[in-house]
Amino acid sequence: MFIKDLIDLYSKHANAENATHMKNYMRGQFEFYGIKTKERRTLLKQAIANNKEEVVTNVRELTFQLYDLPQRELHLTANEIFDKQLRKKYLKDDIVLIERLITENSWWDTVDFIAKWVLGNYLTMYPDMVKTTITRFSNVDNIWLNRSTIIFQLGYKHNTDEELLFKQCMAHKESNEFFIQKAIGWALREYGKTSPQSVLNFVNSTSLKPLSHREAIRNII
Repeated sequence: MFIKDLIDLYSKHANAENATHMKNYMRGQFEFYGIKTKERRTLLKQAIANNKEEVVTNVRELTFQLYDLPQRELHLTANEIFDKQLRKKYLKDDIVLIERLITENSWWDTVDFIAKWVLGNYLTMYPDMVKTTITRFSNVDNIWLNRSTIIFQLGYKHNTDEELLFKQCMAHKESNEFFIQKAIGWALREYGKTSPQSVLNFVNSTSLKPLSHREAIRNII
């Protein structure tokens, strides 16, 4: 069984010292095995190889079974198997599951991965879902859904919907939330690698919070 095998592997490679540092870094919000990313992914490959049919067939169910467990490494694993197994194979109704991934066990490490790799790829598959999804996520009182609407186009480069990116930055530019201000700066900075003048024009004509402004133009001027 995949989850049992995975937990056995993670438990055998647990590192109490690392776990303490990781828990402190994440402000005590989650438990940890203390396994660093490279080693964790190696162990995950082993568990998948031993349970490939189960993972392929039941990835949605396995994802949320992992999400119900306390260790952060299992939440990160859940996101990665969801992305790897379903990329380019999403069902339209998977937006419900994607929203759950963003709003459960929420912190920047999971949300940023989901926003870019899962939500971003899902909306590439279903462009007719962009307007309704981004509008809904943007208007709810949840900073992680809000953040996702700002950063989901990371990596889109020349395919970025510039108007939508700027609209989302405008919609949340007055937020006092650190993770929103940082998201605006990050999204603009990344798009600035593709269209620096557009970003510079937007920043110069928009009253952004100092953090957002500083992050947005850091690589431009």
